[in-house]
Amino acid sequence: MPEVRFYHLTRTPLEATLPAILETSLSRGWRVLVQCGDQNRMGFLGEKLWTARPDSFLPHGMSTAENAADQPILLTMDTENLNNASVLMLVDGAKSNPKRMAEFDLACLFFDGNDDAAVNAARSDWKAVCDAKIQAVYWAQDGDGRWVKKAESAAVG
Repeated sequence: MPEVRFYHLTRTPLEATLPAILETSLSRGWRVLVQCGDQNRMGFLGEKLWTARPDSFLPHGMSTAENAADQPILLTMDTENLNNASVLMLVDGAKSNPKRMAEFDLACLFFDGNDDAAVNAARSDWKAVCDAKIQAVYWAQDGDGRWVKKAESAAVG
């Protein structure tokens, strides 16, 4: 049963948050497709993943590379699942729909809590996911930047 997680960024920016979540995904053996909403930000995030932590390495690549299908983490502007990922991460305003999100075991939507348009878009996405009867979970950062589950849609299926 697919699940969509909404990550409300309030304490740390995406480039500080994403590496830890990707690290956890890889430790669980998951392949991840990171769909970006902005070409420049995609390049920026790719650079940040190389230097996220000095003691770790996040193997990743861009969808334009020849070896895109081999990448455990693939950054893309497209909707095609080139690396056969089981996890979809939507960042920087990347758009999807519940039907596509349900094609993955897990979809994560990250949105900037300091951007009113992003918050309103996330609310619309939450409603669309719930209307599609897909499990939705809302996570927000507490005062210390830790993730706290704030809401969950009713169990489906």
